[in-house]
Amino acid sequence: MLAHPVLRRPYLAPPPIDMPEQFQVQVAKEHFVFSAAHFITFGDNICERLHGHNYAVSAELRGPLGDHQYVVDFILVRDTLAALTQELDHHVLLPTRHPTIQVESDGREVTATFEERRWVFPAGDCVLLDVENTTAELLARGLGQRLLEELQRRGAGAIESCVIAVDECNGQQGVWRWTKD
Repeated sequence: MLAHPVLRRPYLAPPPIDMPEQFQVQVAKEHFVFSAAHFITFGDNICERLHGHNYAVSAELRGPLGDHQYVVDFILVRDTLAALTQELDHHVLLPTRHPTIQVESDGREVTATFEERRWVFPAGDCVLLDVENTTAELLARGLGQRLLEELQRRGAGAIESCVIAVDECNGQQGVWRWTKD
């Protein structure tokens, strides 16, 4: 059989020169979504009204190829990220480290106060987040840290970097990037 004049080496052969390679997986599925209510403060201590978003989450993980020639198993990432987004779905997201929003829970109800404003929610309808503000950026960081912890716990390999995007308004994203030392 004659060799194709353009293809002088096997089609999927490794690169012929020693060049650094990077491998990355990306996951962005329709079911990486959660609907949640929140409010943030900004500017001169202005507090938004309580409102909601249909958040969409995507992840990029970079690292070397493992023994099975992939960075991380897509199914493991898919299932883990889906579970993390489901924990936030249909809840009120409240910051527990905000300097001027006070959040208290008695186990039955959660009360949030900001200056003269006060909100009371059933405890089961809230997720209390260890953040200063419930911005898309901090939601991305929290999801990214939890994703990495869970992947590490499940032996996912040597992930070198992670990018999580939380889209709160169809093209309006908060992004968190992490790179190993």
